[in-house]
Amino acid sequence: MAKAPAPFAPFEWMIAWRYLRAKRATGGVSTMTWISLIGITLAVFALVATLAVRAGLRADFVDAMLGGNAHIELRYLRSVEDGQRGDALIRDYAELTPRIEALPGIIDAAPLVRGQVIASHRGNNAPADVYGITGADLGEYPLVANPETYSGDLARFDEGLAMGSQLAAQLGVTIGDKVKLISPDGVKNPFTGTSPRISAYEVTYVFATGQPFMDQSRVYLPLTEAQVFFNRDASVDQIDLRLSEPENLNPTIAALREATAGRAYSWTWQDRFGGMLRALKLQDNAIFVVLAILVLIAALNIVSGLIMLVKNKGRDIGILRTMGLSEGSILRIFFLCGAWVGTLGTVLGIGLGALFSANIDRVYGLVNTITGNGVNDLEGSGFIFPSALLVPGDIAAAAALSLGLSWLITFFPARRAAKMNPVEALRYE
Repeated sequence: MAKAPAPFAPFEWMIAWRYLRAKRATGGVSTMTWISLIGITLAVFALVATLAVRAGLRADFVDAMLGGNAHIELRYLRSVEDGQRGDALIRDYAELTPRIEALPGIIDAAPLVRGQVIASHRGNNAPADVYGITGADLGEYPLVANPETYSGDLARFDEGLAMGSQLAAQLGVTIGDKVKLISPDGVKNPFTGTSPRISAYEVTYVFATGQPFMDQSRVYLPLTEAQVFFNRDASVDQIDLRLSEPENLNPTIAALREATAGRAYSWTWQDRFGGMLRALKLQDNAIFVVLAILVLIAALNIVSGLIMLVKNKGRDIGILRTMGLSEGSILRIFFLCGAWVGTLGTVLGIGLGALFSANIDRVYGLVNTITGNGVNDLEGSGFIFPSALLVPGDIAAAAALSLGLSWLITFFPARRAAKMNPVEALRYE
């Protein structure tokens, strides 16, 4: 008794390939094959390109948020002495900072004094968030040390203060001007109460980061000056930490809890921007679902072409069955016809998507040329043109979705071909 051939034997691949290449005049569906291939390619291309732009948008957002802010803000819990609530100042920061900085994953620990003031210059007033920090630690923040544009010299930071460009424009100040900082929490007097504290500082550095939350209100003051101005005698409000892996916070938080003996708590960048991150995640899920439907519609073209192929090849199916081919062989032959189209379309789509993502800046430049400076005009109006970031997980998800759908729906017309009665197929031939 002859041994049954193994599944996906060479002759099954050969027959499937002949059917795919056959012209319509000889019972093939070459046109439908091309339509199906192009449809899958474009759908996967759209999916990969969109996922890459989405990943780039998130990366740009995170870089912007972390470029001028701490990854973790370490703060002390309020002390309680004799039943009275004390303050939450960190008085042992000089000893604590180097110990924290030595922990794995932490690249910088910056003692910080924070406060809100009114900035004033020649009758122009604006609210400002003051960050008291050393010049060395300020240089560790990319958006401040390497902004889009700047004036002045960051090396002279210890001689005055640094501020955002929009705040400087609102106050009408330039490098070398004096700015008054007014704090309502000033000197306490038993007769007059608390008097506002007013001090003037020279503007030595103005930065433009492109981030309104920094450019509109941020002021950096040397740490020692901020301690005097805000009555932080030999103490700070918090210690700002920057990590080598800001997405992986849990190990560092656990190490900080142990290093501070439970006296401190951590406020992370994910806590601060959690709402926006969740909104981006929901948007990602919605985009993926919509594009998955697009891939499904493209994959349905394979079914249409395969149904036509089965109908046109009814005589061939009857002959193959009478020659001894099993239902399984017929099923695999027509499954290979559809799977080839789906697989090739997926590979081409991923290739085009990767090429598009790798050259996204050139694409923006081309659009800008065609539209006559349209991209630059839109950017000036507040529109965002994000970078593109190819994430292996996104590419794998796109490939799995496309291959899974195209292979799955191919099974049903292939099974129909396998169940065809050879006698009925040859009756009218």
